[in-house]
Amino acid sequence: MDEPAVWAYSEVESLANEVSGASESVATQLGARSEVVELGQLRGSVQASGGKLLLKSGSGPGFSSETAAEALRRAAEKLRPTAILVGSTRDGREVAARLAAKLGVGCISDAVKLTAHGDTLTAERSAYAGRVLATIECKFPNVVTVKPGLFAWGTGSSDRVEEFDVGDLPGTTRRTGRVKKEAGAVDLKQAKLIVSAGRGVRKKEDLAMLGDLAKQMGGALGCSRPLSSDLGWLPEEHHIGLTGLTVRPDLYIAIGISGQLQHVAGMKDSKIVVAINTDKDAPIFQSSDYGIVGDLYQVVPALSSALSGTKRA
Repeated sequence: MDEPAVWAYSEVESLANEVSGASESVATQLGARSEVVELGQLRGSVQASGGKLLLKSGSGPGFSSETAAEALRRAAEKLRPTAILVGSTRDGREVAARLAAKLGVGCISDAVKLTAHGDTLTAERSAYAGRVLATIECKFPNVVTVKPGLFAWGTGSSDRVEEFDVGDLPGTTRRTGRVKKEAGAVDLKQAKLIVSAGRGVRKKEDLAMLGDLAKQMGGALGCSRPLSSDLGWLPEEHHIGLTGLTVRPDLYIAIGISGQLQHVAGMKDSKIVVAINTDKDAPIFQSSDYGIVGDLYQVVPALSSALSGTKRA
């Protein structure tokens, strides 16, 4: 394979489509081909303009981040891709860091925009909790993690599949089983309206009130970090913020959320932001289009009643 290639890899199928789109963009700028790399099995719906590269191993289908990085290293040292793009998940970031270290190349994390020119890749990524965009340049070859929700899906339709045997993959970590996490009823990254709960909610049972409001408005329920990571009131996939999801709904309603930078970084690109908080000086109001200074236990039922056209007693 003398033709230069840009590889796309992610263990998450939906994100693999986005990484494929990002790799197609870079490949087009370089006059190269985009290739989806998969470990041990093929995902029929993930495609790239250059087709797929299937890495086969005698170690079986169970790949950990450690063995995935080693499989990619062995293939990359032989096939020499120009760049390797990896989905920015927990596992993906670990794979990218290990792979870059093994190959001795540069690594860019959480890219939101990629531009190739000559022998250099320029990436933009958020910095200072989303307040600024940092521009980073890195010589080819390199490894890049791609931030979810910001790139169009790949459009390539090549049926070409190549196989590369990476041999046995010994490692100190071995996956003995896998339990699939149940998907939520609504994907927050795709939701047009999000009602988000914060530490102003006094007890877990009160989340039902906010959840009902979200359903009434045809939206989804999100939360700030304390409710998922600290208290465990909601699963992590509801967490919006710097260390959680980045969302861009048409309407974002922040209820009982103080508005620290870590949270704002995950929702600042929402089209309209409404905040409800008892503290008139809460930072969330600086990031809001509309604000209500009041007790959520009075405001939320009033909103629900107004939406249903009923009068409160």
